[in-house]
Amino acid sequence: MRAPALFILAPFALGLASIAHAQAVGPSDTAGPIQITGFVPDNICTLGSLSDGDNLFDVGVLVDTATGLLRPDLSAPPKVLTGTQCSSRSQLSIAATQMTARAFVTTPPEGFARGVDYTATASGWTPVAARYATGAAANAAASQIRETAGAGDITISLSNFATAGGPTLRPVADETYQGAVVVTLAAAS
Repeated sequence: MRAPALFILAPFALGLASIAHAQAVGPSDTAGPIQITGFVPDNICTLGSLSDGDNLFDVGVLVDTATGLLRPDLSAPPKVLTGTQCSSRSQLSIAATQMTARAFVTTPPEGFARGVDYTATASGWTPVAARYATGAAANAAASQIRETAGAGDITISLSNFATAGGPTLRPVADETYQGAVVVTLAAAS
């Protein structure tokens, strides 16, 4: 008869062990969920760095040495701003200044000019490239909008070189003709 008593006592002993364990842990409580917040500002735009590390467009000798007229084949390798990013809608703008003779600062003689115009282009960021022509009266295409956040490269190039004042004028002799291109990327509202 002792065997049945063991079977009846075994479940009772297991129940006491569970109660003892629960009392050893103690009552519990829960907090939460606790929210976590953060943000990314909608105005963070950074231009990348020039892929070749050189901030100079060198077009070389500007004139055909046989005629003295501006060379029709002037060019310079494009510059690429790698690692550009903007966390929101953005505006890409480009501006440029005419290449002008630096030492020859007086009025040039008849048939000569001291300026060279060109078109600067920033492409790859917006659906339509931003363009600035130094000889133009207005440059409506100099600013373009990108509707979304993004990351990528911007290619800057020069083209359409022309003697200021017309193609029959010759650039005056000067060791340095200098102009500049400025590219700006900003968050757009």
